[in-house]
Amino acid sequence: MNNVLITAEQRIVLLANGSASLENPDFDPAPVVKLFTPDGGATWLLTELDPDDHDHAFGLCDLGLGMPELGWVSLNELASVRGGLGLPIERDLSFRGEKRLSAYARDARLAGRIVV
Repeated sequence: MNNVLITAEQRIVLLANGSASLENPDFDPAPVVKLFTPDGGATWLLTELDPDDHDHAFGLCDLGLGMPELGWVSLNELASVRGGLGLPIERDLSFRGEKRLSAYARDARLAGRIVV
């Protein structure tokens, strides 16, 4: 797993959320981490890691095409993504999830992009 994208502390919370979502299909946590392309329009708000495959994260994904959606992403693949100027994905160091993922998803669908 790429430690640049998520911290050890975030990994613990993401894995705990992944376990909780297996036990409760209605589990709706706040995002733990926000990733983004500094030289592009892509953003990811991640809430959980698959307890059986720590490379797969779930969250709200916005590739900057006006169609944000909930889904799974590979952290290894994200670590290899580069924006228009060749810059890698970064973690938003100041992000704090202030509402549940479903609320971010609803707002993103209305705006056509992730709004934080």
